[in-house]
Amino acid sequence: MQVTPLEIVRRQLTLTTHHIYSLPIVTLMPHSRCNCRCVMCDIWKANRVGQELRPEDLAVHLDSLRNLRVQWVVLSGGEALMHSNLWTLCELLHELKVKVSLLSTGLLLSRHAQEVIQHCDEVIVSLDGNPAVHDEIRNIPRAYERLAEGVMALKKIAPHYPVMARTVIQRRNYKVMPQIIESARNLELDSISFLAADVSSTAFNRPEGWTDERASDVALSRQEVIEFKEIVERLIAQYVDEIASGFVVESPEKLRRLARYFAAVNGSENFPLVTCNAPWVSAVVEADGTVRPCFFHRSLGNIHEQLLENILNSNEGVTFRRNLVVSEDPICRRCTCSLVFGRRATVD
Repeated sequence: MQVTPLEIVRRQLTLTTHHIYSLPIVTLMPHSRCNCRCVMCDIWKANRVGQELRPEDLAVHLDSLRNLRVQWVVLSGGEALMHSNLWTLCELLHELKVKVSLLSTGLLLSRHAQEVIQHCDEVIVSLDGNPAVHDEIRNIPRAYERLAEGVMALKKIAPHYPVMARTVIQRRNYKVMPQIIESARNLELDSISFLAADVSSTAFNRPEGWTDERASDVALSRQEVIEFKEIVERLIAQYVDEIASGFVVESPEKLRRLARYFAAVNGSENFPLVTCNAPWVSAVVEADGTVRPCFFHRSLGNIHEQLLENILNSNEGVTFRRNLVVSEDPICRRCTCSLVFGRRATVD
């Protein structure tokens, strides 16, 4: 994404005034349903009341997206490929000349490979382990095999098409982190990145949060954290070249933060210091039209009631950003996927 001097000025004005003059990233959740049953996510539990953003819902906000100078749209979910008319949504986005990234479980990639390549600039798939562990976490038969078939279908059509992977680390897969890297290599993916499982927020269809029992089923115990720290150190030593090349996206320090997060969850350490500018550079639009400054903070409005730019620059939106101190906010302090966006976007 090209950053002009004027764009830099707009972004600086946003940071200093808390009025959005430039919003580089918008995450759209086109469809609320999901085709997996992951143990660390509750989105799939809302499948009976599936919702989706219609092309006409998005069309109303194209001028808003232009005025906000959006450059990158991430299609998240649920599973976006379950949308009834996703490619029309993408065609509308291409009118804005934005980069489009698709986040996917991978289960439907083979079926839609040609359309994905035509309408999306890159794909980020969920990879949760070696085949057996991945299938266990996803709770779907042949999930890994179908993911592999989908990646192969994309690469067969366009060998250099970028396909990356994201792994959510939790107690069922922390022991196989090295095997996850090997799986990413075997699948001929372009990179692999890691996040700690979120066990404390009200995001991802859990408005009341999780009980301690449910959280402990996903988070690591104190003894498991000790073991995980050793695994991370061995991984850092073993995959020096992969980390240096960016095939493993996280730096050694960010890999160590994964274990520190789980240590903080069970009270043996403080949460790692969070640096994030997501509310000033991005927004999330959910399938029912809800607009949030990120996945974890409260709603600022709904695109079925107001234009996106008016929601983000309302008194409520500006006041929220002005009063938000990321290093002190309890939601931010426990965040597992903070965004640092400048000339290049990274996720901690």
